[in-house]
Amino acid sequence: MEIERKYLITTPPENYTSYPCLQIEQGYLCTNPVVRIRKQDNSYYLTYKSKGLMIREEYNLPLTEEAYLHLRQKTDGRLISKQRYRIPFQDSLTIELDIFQGELAPLMLAEVEFSSKEEADAFQPPKWFGEDVTFTGAYHNSVLSLNEP
Repeated sequence: MEIERKYLITTPPENYTSYPCLQIEQGYLCTNPVVRIRKQDNSYYLTYKSKGLMIREEYNLPLTEEAYLHLRQKTDGRLISKQRYRIPFQDSLTIELDIFQGELAPLMLAEVEFSSKEEADAFQPPKWFGEDVTFTGAYHNSVLSLNEP
């Protein structure tokens, strides 16, 4: 189960580049339900996500590089490229700051995952977070792969 809140970012914190960064490339084989392939640095995954906004089922399965490259040719819409900075936050939470590249630049989104709905509902974002877009769905990566932000 994935429980997360998502926010637009206009100005990231000054020191964000000092945190661990993943280079991510992902594409969608289907957007309803969501079936995604992802290259994250040198690891590869096939992911299924159920419908939902803040709370969704999510299953990740490992892929080989060969399988990823084969499926990559079968994706619909745009291939998404982004840098993900993992920024530690209070109460052992982690902010995942996504800085999109290519056609989606200069879009920036921050996601925070929680262990319960109550924890997500009580979350107080840092001042540098912008609009809460958790409940719009327009900023799901599956939607961004098909539409302009």
